[in-house]
Amino acid sequence: MLGTAGHRVSGVVIESLTVSGFAKNGISGSETDRMTVRDVVVSNNGEEGISQEKSTRGRLVGNRAADNGQAGIFVTNIAYGKGGAIDTQGTVIADNMMTGNRFGADLRRARNLAFSDNVVTGNCSGVFVVGDDGVPRGGALTVRNNQVDSNNKYCPADGRLPYLQGVGIVLTGVEDTVLADNQIRGNAGASPMSGGVVLFRSFRGGPDTGNTITGNVLTGNKPADAADRDGGPRNTFTGNVCHTFEPAGRLC
Repeated sequence: MLGTAGHRVSGVVIESLTVSGFAKNGISGSETDRMTVRDVVVSNNGEEGISQEKSTRGRLVGNRAADNGQAGIFVTNIAYGKGGAIDTQGTVIADNMMTGNRFGADLRRARNLAFSDNVVTGNCSGVFVVGDDGVPRGGALTVRNNQVDSNNKYCPADGRLPYLQGVGIVLTGVEDTVLADNQIRGNAGASPMSGGVVLFRSFRGGPDTGNTITGNVLTGNKPADAADRDGGPRNTFTGNVCHTFEPAGRLC
C-alpha cells in the first residue's frame, strides 16, 4: 500500500490472510491513513512482518507475527533514513501475538500511538521504543497492559545494534512515554540491553527524558528487572513490583 507525500492511500483494510516466506516485508504500508490490518498471520518473512511508515491513524489488531527476520510489527517515520518523529495521530497496535522475531515490536521515531494488550514472547527482544537526536523526538506514546515474557532467543549483532537476547522493553532516546500496567517476566540475558525495562541512551546521543514507568510487574528478568543505563532527566519509576534495579539502591 503505497501513497505519496500529500496523497495518502486511505481506508485500506487487510484481514484474514496468511502472508509468509517473502524476502522482505510481509505487509508494507507507506503514506497511508486509517490502514487496518487485522486477523492476519505474518510469518517467516525476511524483514518486517507488518510495516507502516509515514502513515497515520493505523489499526494493527488481532494479528500473529512469527519468526520474521526483523520486527513482527514495525511503525516508523522513515524505514531507511532519519528525520523527526511522525505524529501518527492515534495509531493503535492491540491484541497481537509476536513471537520468534528479532524484535517483537519496533516503534521507531513515532509519536501519539497506543501499544496495548499484546503478547510479546520468545523473541530476541520484546519491544523497542526508539528515538534519537531528531526533532520532534520519538515518544509521547503509551505502552500499556501488555505481556512481555521470556524474550530470550539469540540474535547476533548486525552492525547497528549489539547482539540481542533477554530484552524486555527498551526505551532509547525517547521522551514523555508511559509504560504502565505491563507484565514483564523472565527476560534474561547478558547483552547491553538485557533486562525487564531498560532505559538506554540512543546510539546517536539522544537521552531518555520525562518518561514514566508505573504499575508494572517485573519479575525474573536478568541482569535486572528495571535498569536506568541512560541517566537522562525526569524519568520516573513509581509503583512497580520488582526485585532488582540497576543501579543498586533505587526503588521501582
